Amino acid sequence: VQLQASGGGSVQAGASLRLSCTASGGTFSTLKMAWFRQSAGREREFVAAVNWSGLSTQYADSVKGRFTISKNNDERTLYLQMDNLKPEDTAIYYCAAGFPGGYLPDSPKGYTYFGQGTQVTVSS
Repeated sequence: VQLQASGGGSVQAGASLRLSCTASGGTFSTLKMAWFRQSAGREREFVAAVNWSGLSTQYADSVKGRFTISKNNDERTLYLQMDNLKPEDTAIYYCAAGFPGGYLPDSPKGYTYFGQGTQVTVSS
């Protein structure tokens, strides 16, 4: 499975962005997926996850109520709608895909495939 993330950019605080992650190869509809992010000098952190069907989601406390993750199996695409962005959301955002079961949804160990990342910069 190859993942291609896009949609990042530079915005002001309070603005919105929508990230996309398109998958090629593999059986997309059977995969759980997630977004992680990493900012300078910090470890990669969990942002949001969605199960294989797209019906179950989980969010980090820092983005709950502002970000929405969704998965379109027909389009083979994962989305992250980010509203009311804050400067602390500045990071490289990575999409990830993995097989159901095993690790909890917020653990990067549960994901086999990672995309190349897309930069999000939020200025105050």
